[in-house]
Amino acid sequence: MRLGLVLSEAASGLRRNLSMVVSIVLVTFVSLTFVGTAALMQLQIGQMKNYWYDKAQVAVYLCNDAVRSANCSDGSATDAQIAAVKTALTSAPVNAFVKDVYFEDRQQAYKNFQTQFKGNPVADYVTPELLNEAYWVSLKDPNQADAVAQALGGLPGVDAVTDQRRLLDQIFAVLNTASITAAGIAALMLIAAALLISTTIRLSAFSRRRELGIMRLVGASNRFIQTPFIVEGVIAALIGSVLAAVTTVGIVQFFVQGYLAQAQRDIAFVTVPEALVVVPILIGAGVVLAAVSSNIAISRYLRV
Repeated sequence: MRLGLVLSEAASGLRRNLSMVVSIVLVTFVSLTFVGTAALMQLQIGQMKNYWYDKAQVAVYLCNDAVRSANCSDGSATDAQIAAVKTALTSAPVNAFVKDVYFEDRQQAYKNFQTQFKGNPVADYVTPELLNEAYWVSLKDPNQADAVAQALGGLPGVDAVTDQRRLLDQIFAVLNTASITAAGIAALMLIAAALLISTTIRLSAFSRRRELGIMRLVGASNRFIQTPFIVEGVIAALIGSVLAAVTTVGIVQFFVQGYLAQAQRDIAFVTVPEALVVVPILIGAGVVLAAVSSNIAISRYLRV
């Protein structure tokens, strides 16, 4: 099979079927942009998990007489009980899991509360006496939070032991649901793209049915007839794939790093080098999708 002749036929088909080229470019672009966005969301969730889980702490809240609970029937934690909790944190076996500990008294808790809820009306009704004193514990391995909670939860003067990762798990569950939804939409878009490419190639072949009939009469093989159509679909899809890849990188560069990273500085975001990893995947997916869809479409048409 002469490569030059095949490419010449493909180029001629692209010129004569400009609407076919535009339709494949657009559907590939939109579909793979969804795929790229879904991949970026998954990368972002992974970045946020690594960032926040490393910062997650275990809070050992001490009893407060102003806010009674089932574990604090004897009133506020005494100095001896507070010292006993500190001793437990600095002694074996708990100390083996602990990286750092700091004590937060009511005044510091109040200051942090006012900073966190600045502008919220609830901040006006909270006084230092309503807040628990607490030990904030950073762990060497966040997965050992349950062991620390079991060791400290039953000590006198301890109201509750809270693992911040439990709160993060709820947030990430929502984000994972959004990511799965985006992946599902991307999969549907890819199916729609494959069907549209297949239909477009069949229409292109139907519009050139007289030429195909002549080629058959002169003994051209099915492979020789099919190849230009496959090349046409691949070239059109390649253009759409490149546009989708550029758009994906642009989203990271100008929106994620340019806007979100500036507005939310305390969150780890995906970077351009990480987005570039997605580029060959998008281009490869577009080319393979177009090649398979075009091959199936033209093969079925020639068998009719």
